[in-house]
Amino acid sequence: MRGDGQRPSPRISPFPLQCRHYAANRPRRDAPCPPSPEIPFRDLFWGLHVALLRPAHLYSGGLEGYAESVSDDVFPLYREETVATTVAMLRDVLLPRVIGKTFNSPEAIAAVNAPFKGNRMAKAVIEMAFWDLWSRSLNTPLSRLLGGTRESVPVGVSLGIQPSAEATVEIVARHVAQGYKRIKLKIKPGWEITPVSAVRAVFPDITMTVDANSAYTYADLKTFRRLDQFGLDYIEQPLAFDDIVDHAKLQAAIQTALCLDESIQSAADCRKALELRAARVINIKVGRVGGHAEARRVHDVAAAFDAPVWCGGMVESGIGRAHNIHLATLPNFSKPGDTSSASRYWDADIVNEPLETVDGMMPVPAGPGIGVTLNRAVLEKVTEAVEVLGP
Repeated sequence: MRGDGQRPSPRISPFPLQCRHYAANRPRRDAPCPPSPEIPFRDLFWGLHVALLRPAHLYSGGLEGYAESVSDDVFPLYREETVATTVAMLRDVLLPRVIGKTFNSPEAIAAVNAPFKGNRMAKAVIEMAFWDLWSRSLNTPLSRLLGGTRESVPVGVSLGIQPSAEATVEIVARHVAQGYKRIKLKIKPGWEITPVSAVRAVFPDITMTVDANSAYTYADLKTFRRLDQFGLDYIEQPLAFDDIVDHAKLQAAIQTALCLDESIQSAADCRKALELRAARVINIKVGRVGGHAEARRVHDVAAAFDAPVWCGGMVESGIGRAHNIHLATLPNFSKPGDTSSASRYWDADIVNEPLETVDGMMPVPAGPGIGVTLNRAVLEKVTEAVEVLGP
């Protein structure tokens, strides 16, 4: 930020950037870079998501920009979009409107597809890749163009449901020892008090949160009141993704802050939720809200309400992880995000640069754009299909 509180205005690229090609790469399910077995997001929908990468490339003037879709694999269990719907929208609707044309800013390219309803994750692929391409053309890190202020960002860890309380404490202990600044436990009806109480008994002072992924209803109020005793930093998305009203009722009835994730797809959603006092914390996932420009607007709205935000993750490869890290440098990202070490998920990433935390801090990748380059050898091994669209 400048001293007058305004974001720096980057100079426009000396040449209009042109979007020429799109390549979609899907790793084989037996490819040699599976998710780490220590994070079994089982019993919820996460197990369906972790094995599929969807990077996209935009080319112009000898430069490449990268982004990654975060839509669900087969079943729409997080939000409405899946890989199939995303690929169809990109191929048939969104990309034909930008391929071969010139744009001077990410906002300009996003505006072309703005009239189409929904499909924010598909739109984000183009917008985010263009942000990377644009910032590389300016030889400037993406974080600087977004208005970021940090060289590293605080990181927490998200831990899946374990088979027992003892196993939960054990995996928490390993990650506390690694320096992570927040421990998040996945919970489900009937499995919340037991793991949380077990962890809190051993680690009374750590910052801990829980994530329900919309598994509860307002009828579970007694359960949430019992969770108040454990000093959680927040409870993430306890109720349905489209139920702001009951979230507001629940927030008024408990002491622990609520954090909204799936419910927030835009800055307008954020404003409405905070005006209704349906939450005190906001999770921002850049793909979920349609790209960096809208993510920045959500960030700014939350700041106006004095509501902290943090950057969520969708088990991305190094491409999506790098985008998240750059976004998380903005000043209101005051809580640890989900951009933990890539080695927790992949034996080999599709980028060359290691994205690893040090004492609970993730360094921002250095260099222009998102600061990472493709490991083309690994990408080739895991690719089962490529599409190229261009003039």
